[in-house]
Amino acid sequence: MSIKSLIQIFIAILIILIIAGVYYKYFDTNKKIVEEINTLENDNNEQLKALEKKISELEAKNNELDLKINNNKIIKDESLKKSQTKVDKIVSTIVDKDDGNLKNKHDNKKSKEKIKNLVKDIEYNSIDEKGNKFYLLASSGKSNIYNKDILDLDNVRGEITSDNRDTIYIVSDFAQFNSVNSNSKFYNNVVINYQDKQITCINFDINMETNKAIAYNDVIITDAKSTMRAGILELDLKTKDININPESAKDKIEVIAN
Repeated sequence: MSIKSLIQIFIAILIILIIAGVYYKYFDTNKKIVEEINTLENDNNEQLKALEKKISELEAKNNELDLKINNNKIIKDESLKKSQTKVDKIVSTIVDKDDGNLKNKHDNKKSKEKIKNLVKDIEYNSIDEKGNKFYLLASSGKSNIYNKDILDLDNVRGEITSDNRDTIYIVSDFAQFNSVNSNSKFYNNVVINYQDKQITCINFDINMETNKAIAYNDVIITDAKSTMRAGILELDLKTKDININPESAKDKIEVIAN
């Protein structure tokens, strides 16, 4: 063979090798790309599965938390109901005890009615046929359970005035006032001030129909000159005259000079 033929053969072989190398390189690159794409897809699938798993776990925890919240709410509601039941029992017990002190004649319904009848800041004015003016003031009052015409008063202040006589001032812890005839019964820490005298006692009854007032039980009359202990003190509301008597004929009126 001639040199020219050898060169041609060599060139042909070289061209074939180049084409084969390009072809191999091209398909090998595509294969790698495909493998990389598959790898990425697998990784993405795994990441997606992991994310779905986390979402499921979070949903499960959220459902568990909702269940706990609902259970706590139910327990709290039951606790509140139990507490309210205890309060109702305590209130019922207090009402029952109060009714027992009133000779067990009133049930819970009447006790509630009695509370409803409570009135604050009671003020009353009246004038009798003789012109005596009777003024009564109490911080609170309620209807008497035995007589609807009588008011049971707390923290009481009273005044009896007339045109011709000095005013009589009365203070007591409690009183009963008859709204029909204006008769009053003051009791507990009663203090009466009239002219220059101060009278203390446990009970002081005023009868507006007879114009008489009576102080009794531990009566003490004090003025600038003496302190007198007596059994009963009678006061004429018409004349304002005072009559002091011992508790019995055997007792004596005790007078201490100041």
